Amino acid sequence: MEVQNHKGNNWSARKAGSIYVVSLDNHSNIVETLTDFVRNQNIRAGEVTGIGAVSEATLRFFNPATKKYVDKTFTEQMEVTNISGNISEIEENPTLHLHIKLGREDYTALAGHLLEAKIQGAAEFIIYPLDTRVVKIKNEEIGINLYDFEK
Repeated sequence: MEVQNHKGNNWSARKAGSIYVVSLDNHSNIVETLTDFVRNQNIRAGEVTGIGAVSEATLRFFNPATKKYVDKTFTEQMEVTNISGNISEIEENPTLHLHIKLGREDYTALAGHLLEAKIQGAAEFIIYPLDTRVVKIKNEEIGINLYDFEK
């Protein structure tokens, strides 16, 4: 199996076969930095998993009645017990759709759609690229972006 090391803006990665192990620099933003990685490696579709620690996270909750997102920022040290999501394209741009579960100091948890989070400690990811292109288009009836396999 061929192994390659890569380095970019606030990230480093090792590619083994078709899978990437990615580490993000302390104090970087997760979504911004992973988006830079995906663009750099020209990944158009795939799966993302990860763990780590953050000092701030903005989560989103979709309200289907209003078809709007409600954002809330939490500023405290938290363990990222899981990030999972996918990579697709919206308007020809690589887009990450990530959900996160955060552990607090009192052992309670927060969860939701991840808008952004600032790393305080470590952030480690596995990215599984797919050998295809997956496009999302906004569904006006529902109010969210959905896969459109005709594109």
